[in-house]
Amino acid sequence: MFRYLALVWNASQPRPSASAQRLGSIWQRQAGWRPALRRPGLQVFTTGERPGINEAQVLHGGLGLVLGKLFRRVEFDATPAPGAILSEADAKSILDTGGRALVEQFWGRYVAFLPAPSDATLILRDPSGSLPCFKLRHGDVWIYFSWLEDALQVTAATGGEGEPASPAAWTVNWDVLAHRFLYGAQNGRETALTEITQVLPGELVDSEAGTSTLLWSAVSHARAAADRDGIEAATLLGHAVRSCTRSWASCYDTLLLRLSGGVDSSILVNCLAAGHTPADVICINYYSPGSDTDERRYAMLAAGQAGRDLLTRERDPAFRIQRLLESARMPNPVTYVGAMNAATDAKLAAAYRAGAMFTGAGGDPLFYEMASWWPAADYLRDCGWDPGFLPAALDAARVGRVSLWRCLKLAIREHVKPDLAARTATTRADWLPGDFAHDRVDGLRFAHPELRAATDLPIGKYMQTAALMHPIGYYDPFEQAAAPEAVHPLFSQPLVELCLRLPTYLLIRGGRGRALARRAFAAELPKQIAARRSKGGTDDHIKAVLQNDHDFVRGLLLEGHLVRRGFIDRPRLEAALRGDPTTLDWSPGLIHELVAVEAWLARWLG
Repeated sequence: MFRYLALVWNASQPRPSASAQRLGSIWQRQAGWRPALRRPGLQVFTTGERPGINEAQVLHGGLGLVLGKLFRRVEFDATPAPGAILSEADAKSILDTGGRALVEQFWGRYVAFLPAPSDATLILRDPSGSLPCFKLRHGDVWIYFSWLEDALQVTAATGGEGEPASPAAWTVNWDVLAHRFLYGAQNGRETALTEITQVLPGELVDSEAGTSTLLWSAVSHARAAADRDGIEAATLLGHAVRSCTRSWASCYDTLLLRLSGGVDSSILVNCLAAGHTPADVICINYYSPGSDTDERRYAMLAAGQAGRDLLTRERDPAFRIQRLLESARMPNPVTYVGAMNAATDAKLAAAYRAGAMFTGAGGDPLFYEMASWWPAADYLRDCGWDPGFLPAALDAARVGRVSLWRCLKLAIREHVKPDLAARTATTRADWLPGDFAHDRVDGLRFAHPELRAATDLPIGKYMQTAALMHPIGYYDPFEQAAAPEAVHPLFSQPLVELCLRLPTYLLIRGGRGRALARRAFAAELPKQIAARRSKGGTDDHIKAVLQNDHDFVRGLLLEGHLVRRGFIDRPRLEAALRGDPTTLDWSPGLIHELVAVEAWLARWLG
């Protein structure tokens, strides 16, 4: 489990220096940790380094440090990008450009600590955001970290004036939680703990000046639309997916691949077919009883065509939701539905000595599986009333599951008078108390700051861009060190950049979600998978988990902090938990989301 903890302070001041030395002396005695870099104003400690997977590369002269995994930028073809060991020339370029060369000439999973001209420290998080980077102020010292439990441990071990000494001194940011309830998980700097903020993907922070600069911008790439025909775009997309996936696979001798049998995971296993990578790839498919929860036949087709072994395991309906109260503390509530098989993942990884779990996470927004008429409006915005508009509208109508006439009406209305409020509209108000949203009308308050200035993007591209600004979780709060490393190849920086530049109407050309991705891999995917219009789900399984833990869930929610703070309408919640008929959106997934937030609050507030 690769982690880091960095102490950053003003080295010209004696008091911060003394505090930092005290903290550093505590942390250097931690078993399994080592000092990766020490210089005036900066100490960085790491644990869990593995050669070729996660390393600490010290820049020439000990001036800076890059943590994680780097690949060198190359022109796309089907081969992996070379892993990057930074040379003296690389280091000079990175230092001379204040980190910009790192963003433009490399990609991967990393956080860098670089010197500033003012003798301060610059902190840079890679554009994919794959490696977490949070910060908190502890007296006169800034602590940057990837894993909150480490920060809690080092702060609890001291207690100087002005220094928070225990988790009890930390405060919940209720406004962030309120916006999460209204608009979904936020992707800005603030977290659900007031004292902790995150460094955004692609952001460079000056620790001393307190300023930040975005060296990489998803919005800028989305604005730079690529004018490519379908054949060229499909070729580029295929090369990018193959290269990024095989680059990550080159880091591991053995890896697990979560193979649902859907298009995204089937594309990944095709990229990692026998002969395409030296890694031993073992596929794992989870299934459960229900109308759409058993996709083993699709997974078998994909694994068989790729020449890879497939393991199948039944999802365990006996997952105990009480485990949430024993999980690692995180800066934000963690949606746990996708982690219910984490224990099995960990056991399989140990049994097969697999270093990573590959997933197709991120494919929905990347390849554009968004059921809406928006691409028709995007076409009208980009190309106007040319002969291609009607075919684009037909495609959008099919994807959005609306009539052509309604699609045309909505697209034209959006073209004439864009509905900017619709981009952040909440669909959750029916299960909230009537006055809940009265003072919380700004849906962008806790979102990525670039989204506020991105209203020039057409609506479909805006929605795709916003979705791709949410980094995918790296750590497993349940299995923690026992979990295999999470790798999501579809969230690789070069691939995200390409898909941001491709117009939404090109990504769905032919009237299907993921149309361009299907076209790029049409010759390699089993026809039954390439032609799939449905997608498996887990609704029956997560409903069974709720039923098995009904008494615990009922007690946790009805007597919990959310009800007491007025975040949930208690009578409606009681009716939903009883299973009373209702027109409100009380799906099993929503109940699990409420449980995740309530359990997170219980970890911090008791």
